[in-house]
Amino acid sequence: MPEWLETTIRSFSFLVLLLILTRALGRKMAARMTFFEIAYVIVLGMITGAISIQLVDLVNGIFAFLTWGLIGIALSFLSLKSKMVRDAIHGREAVVIKNGKVLEEQLRRVRYTPEDLLQQLRNKQIFSLADVEFAVMESNGEINALIKSNRQPITPQHLGVETAPVTGVQTVILDGTIMDEPLTTMGLNRGWLRGELEKIGVSPENVFIAQVDSMGELYIDLFDDALQIPKPTTRQLLLNSLEQAKADLETYAIDTDDPKSKQMYQRCAEELSSIIYDVRHLLK
Repeated sequence: MPEWLETTIRSFSFLVLLLILTRALGRKMAARMTFFEIAYVIVLGMITGAISIQLVDLVNGIFAFLTWGLIGIALSFLSLKSKMVRDAIHGREAVVIKNGKVLEEQLRRVRYTPEDLLQQLRNKQIFSLADVEFAVMESNGEINALIKSNRQPITPQHLGVETAPVTGVQTVILDGTIMDEPLTTMGLNRGWLRGELEKIGVSPENVFIAQVDSMGELYIDLFDDALQIPKPTTRQLLLNSLEQAKADLETYAIDTDDPKSKQMYQRCAEELSSIIYDVRHLLK
């Protein structure tokens, strides 16, 4: 067998094995890799590369690959069952700021300099230590911080305002293909989507990406970037309809001579005005 063909077969075979092994190790490793896991992945890559270009004997290389692979799977399983193993592999979290005070001993223990701490805080958009109440270093070296209560941004909860639950944005068309599951999640269907596309004269096949937000607004990006599509108007139309209904009620209250009807129209107009005030920021 030609050497180039053998190298190709080895490379492809171990690429498949490496893919299977990484899937067996789970997604957590990719989400937050510790120093041990980084070294582990590097060694696996080196073994795979050495076998592919025949730097090591094939049999010895396979044994080395399987040994490292099985050890990794075993450690991953044991870390789920034992906190001691988990702490040994991933390390423990370390509190570096407590009650607004930097814990210098903890920083020295985790080999962190003050510059490292400040850089990590800046990565979190925190530029003043005076704003931090509590900060902890995760096992992967990342620092998460809790801002002091008097420095935190005001939320609707602080103001006692009830907000509707947000379902998030769903991608309903991807690369010209309609996605049924996201549509169902939003309580919509293909008929609604095609109707919205017909309003702006676009067919699903010409849509690169389409998304629907929690308010039912449809965002569209076409394959042809030169084409301009109308901006979403569903919210504005709803706001206009509410304001028109309020104006009509006020007009009826002025035109009618019946005191009871006048009072009813005025009350309905006031209630609708209150509703418009509450939802205007959502419909703008």
